[in-house]
Amino acid sequence: MNPSCNLFIIGPTGAGKTSVGRRLAEHYGLPFVDLDQEIERHTGVDVNTVFEIEGETGFRLRESALLDEYTQRTGIVLATGAGAVLAPSNRQWLIERGYVIWLQTSIEQQLERLERDTHRPLLAGGDRRERLQAMAQTRAPLYQQIADLAVPGEHGSALAASARCITLIDRHWQRQPTARPQQSA
Repeated sequence: MNPSCNLFIIGPTGAGKTSVGRRLAEHYGLPFVDLDQEIERHTGVDVNTVFEIEGETGFRLRESALLDEYTQRTGIVLATGAGAVLAPSNRQWLIERGYVIWLQTSIEQQLERLERDTHRPLLAGGDRRERLQAMAQTRAPLYQQIADLAVPGEHGSALAASARCITLIDRHWQRQPTARPQQSA
């Protein structure tokens, strides 16, 4: 178990990382960072444009640089992009610098949640189910490898998932009180 007071949220596309992350940050009184939004802020364009101009390789380089920067901070809640776990260095930083929460979700839940979403470059064109299944096959073992806490996908809404995360995190820190996130009043 790592003693960090950082909470890092990982999981597949459409798992609710941003929504849950915001709620956890509010609950614990910590700043919230969404890695994809930070990439957009730093580049001045949306993620789709970064993919169009630089390809996935360029995007992943930017993602890694910002992940390194933000995971070195103390006392944050960070929602990663779904593919941030692909780079071994990223996984190492997440393991060493924070408490990693894996939001699990099924392919069916992803398809339902992403039905009208047109802003995910890796889901553009083709059969979404096949793409999501291929990504899950590659990424699920990586999520499992680095997760301190796995939150099953039957949590339903982001509010329910957030409440479940808070209960599990608090239960964990009752047993491991070092570097516990500060709860807001």
